[in-house]
Amino acid sequence: MDAWLLYVALAAGLYMAWNIGANDVANAFGTSVGSGAVTFRRAIVLAAIFEFAGAFLVGAHVSDTIKGNIIRPELFVDQPLIYAKVMLAALLAASFWLHLATYFGQPVSTTHAIIGAIIGAGIVAGDASDVQWQKMGRIAASWIVSPVCGALLSFVIYYMIRKRVLRSDQPVVSARRAVPVGMAAVVAVMVFSVCKDALPRVLAGRPIAEHWPVVAVPISLVLALVAGVITRVVVHRASVEGLNSKELEYGRIEAWFGRLQIATACYMAFAHGANDVANAIGPIAGVLEALKGHVGGKAPVPAWVLFFGGAGIVAGLATYGYKVIEAVGRKITEVTPTRGFSAEFGTATTVLVCSLLGLPISTTFVLVGSVMGVGFARGFGAIDLRVVRRIFLSWVITIPCSAAIAALLFGMLKTWH
Repeated sequence: MDAWLLYVALAAGLYMAWNIGANDVANAFGTSVGSGAVTFRRAIVLAAIFEFAGAFLVGAHVSDTIKGNIIRPELFVDQPLIYAKVMLAALLAASFWLHLATYFGQPVSTTHAIIGAIIGAGIVAGDASDVQWQKMGRIAASWIVSPVCGALLSFVIYYMIRKRVLRSDQPVVSARRAVPVGMAAVVAVMVFSVCKDALPRVLAGRPIAEHWPVVAVPISLVLALVAGVITRVVVHRASVEGLNSKELEYGRIEAWFGRLQIATACYMAFAHGANDVANAIGPIAGVLEALKGHVGGKAPVPAWVLFFGGAGIVAGLATYGYKVIEAVGRKITEVTPTRGFSAEFGTATTVLVCSLLGLPISTTFVLVGSVMGVGFARGFGAIDLRVVRRIFLSWVITIPCSAAIAALLFGMLKTWH
């Protein structure tokens, strides 16, 4: 076994996980911090708990060794060491690109960065015809589809909150009706999403496993009803005495929606840790298998590697995550708890629906689109278009830039022995 390759891969995986935490965790808590629903320090604590729990407890125990089979794994069956170097080059290239994007405060897709890097290293290792370009077409389509879907849904949610609650004759009374409904909806989406990933594994080997929605839907509805009833009791018991001005009433309403926003952010952090940790540990698992002489479409992920990835994500958020959080939460448009809730719930719902439809999307893209949708609901002038242009540019160049870096790195690595 080439020990140097293993150690470098572990270091690169930790660096990748650190970058994921620094850039992608803003997807969960960017708008919560920007709206003032939670402080940055508390966001770090909550994100650390839920990101790590998602990565370690629910993170993929079996990961695609070549992300999404962008290049055919059978090309490397007789060259496991070359395959390991492809994975290492991709890991390093995606990490460098994410670090650069984070430095400039640009939210980019981690998944797109690693896919672009694998393409770049794979072309140098093999041939351009070995890349499954049809999958790249679907990824390119997601640049448009996912932000638009998130923007439309968040626009509708915030428009309804503003019309039915904030601009009603009795805002607090209207909020007391709306907040329990919002909490029930949040819990329904959260529970169904967790069931979607967990039930097929729990019910594996049983006939009902293929019909997991039959179990997931009743569980989600019952827990959503319970959460709605509890929230209704809490908000009706909350004192509204002394709220003798619209400003004070709005303050109370924003505080209630702030609690909903935090709940949604915790769910998004859990889901992000479970899904995106694979972008760091998947290539590590591939290197481990390759160094054993095995190359295939799947590779088992040891528990210590999941722990490794989860810890790296938390470290990245705590030490460098503030830059992208500020960009998502403050620079695109002014965010309040009602607006932040609309953006985060719109993001969570869009990601769930697209996942069920099998559409390849980026949570980063959806969230940025959702924040823009909330801004559009307040008027076109409420959005800083300069920030939006920079973000869109960073999305477009992510795949080619990470591919170019990976190609260069693989060219250097393949000569090492």
